[in-house]
Amino acid sequence: MSLHRCATSRRPRLPRCVVLRHSLCGARSPLVWSAEQLRSRSLRSYSSNHENDPRLKDLGRQIRNDYASIRDHYATPKYPIVLAHGLLGFAELRLAGGWLPAIHYWRGITDALKANGIEVITAAVPPSGSIEQRAERLARGISEVAGDKSVNIIAHSMGGLDTRYMISHLQPKNVDVRSLVTVASPHRGSAFADYLFKEIGTDRLPSIYKFVEGIGMDTGAFEQLTRSYMAEKFNPQTPDDPNVRYFSYGAMVDQPPLFSPFRHSHGIISDEEGPNDGLVSVASSKWGSYKGTLVGVNHLDLINWTNRLRWTLRKWMGQGPNFNAIAFYLDIADMLAKEDL
Repeated sequence: MSLHRCATSRRPRLPRCVVLRHSLCGARSPLVWSAEQLRSRSLRSYSSNHENDPRLKDLGRQIRNDYASIRDHYATPKYPIVLAHGLLGFAELRLAGGWLPAIHYWRGITDALKANGIEVITAAVPPSGSIEQRAERLARGISEVAGDKSVNIIAHSMGGLDTRYMISHLQPKNVDVRSLVTVASPHRGSAFADYLFKEIGTDRLPSIYKFVEGIGMDTGAFEQLTRSYMAEKFNPQTPDDPNVRYFSYGAMVDQPPLFSPFRHSHGIISDEEGPNDGLVSVASSKWGSYKGTLVGVNHLDLINWTNRLRWTLRKWMGQGPNFNAIAFYLDIADMLAKEDL
């Protein structure tokens, strides 16, 4: 939507802006916000609601529009990249046999990396299995495809925990993991997992697990995502390998809209842990060398499962998208290349 359609005829046309209305001293007055101001709204809004929250100081580099578009050139890393998916994830999902196109967890990302000359391996592990189960399948999958090769691993969400466990306890002898980049992985658990177990209660938990297992799903992952499990068991028992480079990114959004699947979880995590992407907090995402916090990006945006309606509305308001997941992963590959990996 061009600006002149929403502005009055007395106002000059201003490019890439949107005219908003707000209440000022009891009267309604026009306020013009630039696209850059709107892009940083998530951080400012969170800051205004949590102005004394010391966790705002720990965002690291705040990444607002570095990955808004794809550059002309990216360096290609030396080693293949393994993509490790998160909880309830998959490499490729086919519905109705071959009648419908396959659904990819890494939507468009795998093809973009391959087009840049990178050998890409998409690992598939039990969607809700325990970290140990998922790590064992990850190790086997990498060994089968990339045996006798060095690899870099990029992991989203729980995939980062699987990979850390695999590196520490199960790394196959014929696979040399050179680096791990985790994207919004809950290295310190999630307050939302704590909340769910508290709401369910110990009395009801066995019957819920029985139901979940009855429909063919594992249940091992869920309790392992609590903060107590990560702090008391997983992290102490899963030391980093000194021969592996560890990098991480986090993300945060302002309060999600009313019908967002992250609305409830975001509020709970905000109160307990601070800025978050709807499922994982910035504080929990940090591991190894922290590369920064993606501002205005939610947990599914990170794998290119973006709400297209939301981006269409932004475009109508004079804003381009501030995050392109494909550009983000191409930049990670570029970073790995520059680190000689």
